[in-house]
Amino acid sequence: MKATDLDLLTGVSAPTIHPNGGRAVVSVTRPDLGADAYVGQLWTVPLTGHAAPKRFTRGFRDTMPKFSPDGRLIAFLRAPVKGAAQLYVVDAAGGEPVPVTDRKLGVSEFAWAPDGRQLAFVSRVPEAGRYGTVEGIDPNAEPPRHFTTLKYQSNGLGYITDRRAHVFLVAVPDVWGEPVMQPAPTAEGAAAVAPTVVEPKQLTTGEWDDSSIDFSPDGRTVTFISARHASTDDDLRSDVYALRLDGRGSEPTNLTGEHGDWSMLDAAYGLNGALYFTAQDVGPTGRDFVARNGALYVIDPDGGAPRLLTDPETVDLTESDIVAYQDDSVLVRDRTRGALRLLAVDQAGRQRELTNRSREITGASAVGETLVVSFADATTNGDVAVVDDRGSLRKLTDFSARLRTSGMLPARELIVTARDGYDIHGWVVSPEGEGPHPVLLNIHGGPFAQYSVRVFDEAQVYADAGYAVVMCNPRGSAGYGQEHGRVIRQRMGTVDLTDVLDYLEGALDANPSFDRARLGIMGGSYGGYLTAWTTSHDHRFTAAIVERGYLDPEAFIGTSDIGSFFSDEYTGTDRDLMRAQSPQSHVEAVQTPTLVLHSASDLRCPLGQAERYYAALKRRGVAAELLVFPGEDHELSRSGRPRHRRERFDAILDWWARYLPSSANAR
Repeated sequence: MKATDLDLLTGVSAPTIHPNGGRAVVSVTRPDLGADAYVGQLWTVPLTGHAAPKRFTRGFRDTMPKFSPDGRLIAFLRAPVKGAAQLYVVDAAGGEPVPVTDRKLGVSEFAWAPDGRQLAFVSRVPEAGRYGTVEGIDPNAEPPRHFTTLKYQSNGLGYITDRRAHVFLVAVPDVWGEPVMQPAPTAEGAAAVAPTVVEPKQLTTGEWDDSSIDFSPDGRTVTFISARHASTDDDLRSDVYALRLDGRGSEPTNLTGEHGDWSMLDAAYGLNGALYFTAQDVGPTGRDFVARNGALYVIDPDGGAPRLLTDPETVDLTESDIVAYQDDSVLVRDRTRGALRLLAVDQAGRQRELTNRSREITGASAVGETLVVSFADATTNGDVAVVDDRGSLRKLTDFSARLRTSGMLPARELIVTARDGYDIHGWVVSPEGEGPHPVLLNIHGGPFAQYSVRVFDEAQVYADAGYAVVMCNPRGSAGYGQEHGRVIRQRMGTVDLTDVLDYLEGALDANPSFDRARLGIMGGSYGGYLTAWTTSHDHRFTAAIVERGYLDPEAFIGTSDIGSFFSDEYTGTDRDLMRAQSPQSHVEAVQTPTLVLHSASDLRCPLGQAERYYAALKRRGVAAELLVFPGEDHELSRSGRPRHRRERFDAILDWWARYLPSSANAR
């Protein structure tokens, strides 16, 4: 795979299944280098017979399809070339999609009412005079913003206190009726027509954000997640709230606040009316988030205190949504050893493993005995399959066929024993040819994240360019239990440093074609941290790339969107302890030529983190360069503008061509 093959990274959404079980619908999206945008449409996938999947809609970017309860309609989000995504419905048999919303800042999620007559959705409500609510006032002409809280911005979004996310309710338009039109003048003065969008009813208000909406099975209640408690600015707690729609109460009721210290992840009803939620236990301080696995809880249909159903030490549901399943069960996805396996968990806490650890299950849907999943693995970036009762997948699509023909190379699993006897798990990707191959040690972000079994575009691009790629999940990573992740709390740069170096040694020993005299190191976010930390302690690397790095824990506070808690928990609050774990405080030991790569609009690891580190390298005479991408945030490498993603790859390969040339990548 080459940088120019980004167009081939086709992904699929979670499936939705027609109530009769005959077909599923998914959103199929991909980066488009020509359009410099992400494009996608809905596809219908037959579950029986031999018919091929077919494109169902033709919008610029159509996502998040959901069948109505009776199967007659499909609701989805449609985004234009420029502008926010809006909620649409379309006849499930095909036809012209009808707009449901016309929100200034768009719609982020939605849910069908059980009777199919209404939709609940979440939309941000802009403060009057901001975000285009008054014609002629551009962002630079808006009045000043006044903050009284620590949390007032979010990476990828910007300011949040003047556009809170709230819950709305709207009637479903009649897609089969006569179109209702209203006159609208055109630029030429002639009459034009446009469909009327029904005005929704706003259900929630206040200085907080609401998300993860669902209807109770009887349709009388909407639940959502929100952080509405008095200390919300000082902790990470959030709760599940219920809002009655039958006139018995106009204020949301907190269902969880008295029972635990949780940071909520998702909430949804089971088929029998039990309310399930996933959450991280953040302890009495409300801030102890480091390496806390998401666990599943249930509130029984007759009420009562929530009950814990899964062990957070052995099961991690942090990346899982909740899907109603058979009887009193729900489907969840467990993050484990580089995979996402699908579990069914019933109301008593009994678990069934429905898929194994050879892939990432990225979404699931069930109707009766029919279980359909979206998944990614070593051969696909996203496809759809039916799961049988033995856990086998019957693949229904092949959206990554062209990606495989682009020259994908296999990632080989490798376990290395660290110097203290601890086993470190990961993968290596070897380029073609006998070698010796220069080696790139890649370090993932997080740190509570993981390299996984799925196709990884970065490893493929570097291996195609002639580099052996080494990737592991050192202590501090997710997927191996909470103890594995928490061991670096206020000890960053200790066993995580020795783990990646020991894994590199193990990979070199296991692969004679890897050239141990030509080594590069690179990583983003926490991976940028550990790259910078490594080069201040170990000088074996020919060159380094520090990307969107967490480089100065002290300066992180007050500048990052997570600065109010991240450094406190990961590096501590004692100044000497923080500096003992800070790459910025150890930069004088760096000798390795370093490319510092960052995004101008990164609010997670702000640009100043990179600028200070780069300046310190330059002032010491280290060969260093700074590359800044305008308009991008912390997610550049994953969801940045496609052209910027390609240009990022070009810059990275150019750096390695200068300092670590390979047979396929040399100046």
